[in-house]
Amino acid sequence: MIRISSLRPEQISEVKHLIYSVVHAVFHEHPTLEESIAYYESIAKLRDVEEFQRAYLENGGVFLVLSEDGRLLGTGALRLLEGGVGEIKRLWLLPEYHGQGLGYRLMRALLDAARERGCTRVRLETEGDPQTRAYRFYKKMGFSEIPRYGEDPHAVAMERGVD
Repeated sequence: MIRISSLRPEQISEVKHLIYSVVHAVFHEHPTLEESIAYYESIAKLRDVEEFQRAYLENGGVFLVLSEDGRLLGTGALRLLEGGVGEIKRLWLLPEYHGQGLGYRLMRALLDAARERGCTRVRLETEGDPQTRAYRFYKKMGFSEIPRYGEDPHAVAMERGVD
């Protein structure tokens, strides 16, 4: 049975491995998954996951995991920005589960969380070229491009209203 729940501290290691696995499959930056993990760990790429309580919960946000029979399949987080805006972060789904509506369910849960917290808009950043599937998904979910707001020069920023 598919379940969406809040991240628990004992799941951090598994969440990081899931994200590294998907990033490795999408970006192909290193020959092996182990090399990808070693590189990203060396630059503390997932510090916000390790410190999810400070990075998301103490901010009023959430960090969700999608699982089936105890196995993690996906992740997604929401952090609150100023002015009634939420930011979707760490939305990752194992590739073998794409096309089954699971990403949609996870995004709906994040949009519901944003609405419950008084957000009127949500935004996110993605990379258009290597993440074309994600970009198309966000467009289908009603996101439109906005001016880039983060530090990544390759990022495409997108935003939509919370309905």
